[in-house]
Amino acid sequence: MEGIRKSQSAMEYLMTYGWAILILGIVASALFALGIFNPGQSASQICQLEAGFICANYYMVQNGILTLNIIQSTTVPVDITAIGCNTNSTLINTQNIVPYDYMPIGSNATINVQCYDGSAPFSGRINQLYLGNLQINYTDATTGFPQIIYGNIAVRISR
Repeated sequence: MEGIRKSQSAMEYLMTYGWAILILGIVASALFALGIFNPGQSASQICQLEAGFICANYYMVQNGILTLNIIQSTTVPVDITAIGCNTNSTLINTQNIVPYDYMPIGSNATINVQCYDGSAPFSGRINQLYLGNLQINYTDATTGFPQIIYGNIAVRISR
């Protein structure tokens, strides 16, 4: 009689833990299906530039072309002369803007730039997250002195 009670107790123990493990597995599967364990899916888009410039709107297409609308809030008008976008912190692929983009105080300009992944032009799939560095070269329109500002961008490919 004593052996039956021990085996019944052991069976109840295994059944209780079995159901608990099954429920945890179902919950974990549901969370995985919702993308909770994929932080790249929930990462937000950002565009940060140094003081004097603001990213008003931006998007990237599959071939790596970034369309960037910049608001200029410095105290003098500027000429945007070049822009670069790369995953490396060293931007070697800065592209000249000809003719220069003249921006009076408080104005905005929309600029297209090819983003790079190292030394190769970037291309990706829709919803892929691109993390890169920006460089904008400009000239103070009143003094003619060249300036460089840097920024960061995290953008999802939208089309």
